[in-house]
Amino acid sequence: MGDYSKALEFYEKAHKIKEKALPSNHPEVATSYYNIGQVYTDMGDYSKALEFYEKAHQIFEKALPSNHPDLAASKHAIGLTYENMGEYSKALEFYEKSHQIYEKALPSNHPDLASSYNNIGGVYDNMGDYSKALEFYEKALKIKEKALPSNHPDLASSYNNIGTVYNNMGDYSKVPEFYEKALKIREKALPSNHPDLATSYICIGLVYNDMGDYSKALEFYEKAHKIYEKALPSNHPNLATSYNNIGGVYNKMGDYSKALEFYEKSLKIYEKALPSNHPDLASSYNNIGGVYNTMGDYSKALEFYEKSLKIREKALPSNHPNLATSYNNIGGVYNKMGDYSKALEFYEKAHKIKEKALPSNHPDLAISYGNIGQVYNDMGNYSKALSFLEKALTIQQKTLPPSHSHLAISYWHLGSINEKMHKYSEALSFLEKALSTFKKSLPPSHPHTQSVRNAIDNVRKKI
Repeated sequence: MGDYSKALEFYEKAHKIKEKALPSNHPEVATSYYNIGQVYTDMGDYSKALEFYEKAHQIFEKALPSNHPDLAASKHAIGLTYENMGEYSKALEFYEKSHQIYEKALPSNHPDLASSYNNIGGVYDNMGDYSKALEFYEKALKIKEKALPSNHPDLASSYNNIGTVYNNMGDYSKVPEFYEKALKIREKALPSNHPDLATSYICIGLVYNDMGDYSKALEFYEKAHKIYEKALPSNHPNLATSYNNIGGVYNKMGDYSKALEFYEKSLKIYEKALPSNHPDLASSYNNIGGVYNTMGDYSKALEFYEKSLKIREKALPSNHPNLATSYNNIGGVYNKMGDYSKALEFYEKAHKIKEKALPSNHPDLAISYGNIGQVYNDMGNYSKALSFLEKALTIQQKTLPPSHSHLAISYWHLGSINEKMHKYSEALSFLEKALSTFKKSLPPSHPHTQSVRNAIDNVRKKI
């Protein structure tokens, strides 16, 4: 029902009774702490959740043998909390400890082992280490293929995860195969209004969205939304997420009034269903700020971006990637307003977080270098701009497939700067690379493709 204050009230009542009736190291006391931690997790208060999970864990370590599955579950809960907090190395540490227990305690084809591989794969995915993510997701899939019938929903989840990694890598040719496998299983195994079917539709919608086929993306997001409307109460956070997805497509299509309409529907649900400092509320403010930013209403954009930042600064640790996103967005607004010193200040704050939180070749670091480079470009400091954009390109060439649209954008920006520096042959080389890459990753009618063609024509006239 999502009534977290009521849930806490009753779990705490139960806990008081257990504290009086049982010795302090009794596993039931630990379970009580664990339940309270779970509510704080659902509320998005991860530091509180961690406090209770650790209390539970201390009891489990004393009361249970070292290979007990409940100890593994406890370590998993702590790992998940660190993952939610963006502390991925800590998350990996606890997931791996949990996994070691499962390996000793369970047969090699046990579904809990597959879940454990999935968790580890998910952290590598968040860290941008996609080859490692695939390795662990595929280990999970192998167990599930042996242990489960071919139409089991957990198999669908595995196919979905693998599809998502290929999508994050920009390897769009491989994505549909895995998402469609997941969808086929879910269509056979689940009732037509099951939320997991909606998840499949959302994933397929996401692929079309990333490819720039917005009408197709909208079609799948709306299919998902119809399921959620039937299956969930009207204030359920998943409905809010669904409104967000639809709003995002309208935003990309340039229909800003529609985008705002759906983002505001999402915000209304979150404001009713979640505590005022929940990270999902911050994301909602962020989305609305993004629309105002695109519309050129920079004061409104800043208002919503700053609301988002206030929540994130309270709710998240200081090195969380979502804080970097907030700093990035605010930096972007200042850049558009021509306040370049402010833009650099916020972009550099974002960059410092990413340098600490992410591996040195993470694609998000490349985006960060690109943003700083663009400010120097707008300031007319083309040599500085070139230096940062080349750093971005070096990371992207190592980590992304050659057809990825982010590579195309970097080539485009480098072409543009070289043109401003009157280096026309270099400019033409980069722009042609951009066009070739866009042709592989975007539909031929996409506006980016036409813009680069126009830029190539302009440079050729100058040679």
